[in-house]
Amino acid sequence: MSAGNRSLLGALLFAGAAQFILVMIVAEALYPGYSIATNYVSDLGVGSTALLFSASVIIYGVTTFSGAVFGRRTLGTPLTLTLALFGAHSVGVGLVPETIFIPHVTLALIGWFSGVATAIISYRIVRRPLSYFLATLGVIELIAIGMILSPIILGHYLSIGQGAIERMIVYPSIVWALGFGGAMIGAK
Repeated sequence: MSAGNRSLLGALLFAGAAQFILVMIVAEALYPGYSIATNYVSDLGVGSTALLFSASVIIYGVTTFSGAVFGRRTLGTPLTLTLALFGAHSVGVGLVPETIFIPHVTLALIGWFSGVATAIISYRIVRRPLSYFLATLGVIELIAIGMILSPIILGHYLSIGQGAIERMIVYPSIVWALGFGGAMIGAK
């Protein structure tokens, strides 16, 4: 892969993730009574912040999917597929709000597990020690998925609340995109 395509892959991942995290913070501040402990991230896609949040999620998905397409030679087939799936999930979540419950939850689960796979598989693409940090983000995300499913097993959420647990799933993917994107921009 040419350095230009690698840089484009990195720039798309970094820019998409950066705008998403910043817009999410703004949406959380604008949403009346919003709590990161109790509200799900997708709550921002309903009500007064819906257009802002949904547009940002869609942009995140388009940049991620496009990065997978442009970076396919560097990424290899497994990572290209998981990253493209993650990007497609983000577009879907932006288009299908949580009020359309089953499709939204299905898209979220696809995104969570493709995010885990992407972070862990990326271990083979970047140099140490960054590869360790990126793979660890996938493991953290996987543990958080187990935690968010804990009410099914335990009958309650663990102590930090469902909104905070969900962020332990969502944020590692964003941090991964920032770190991996930066590595691709700086790769020679």
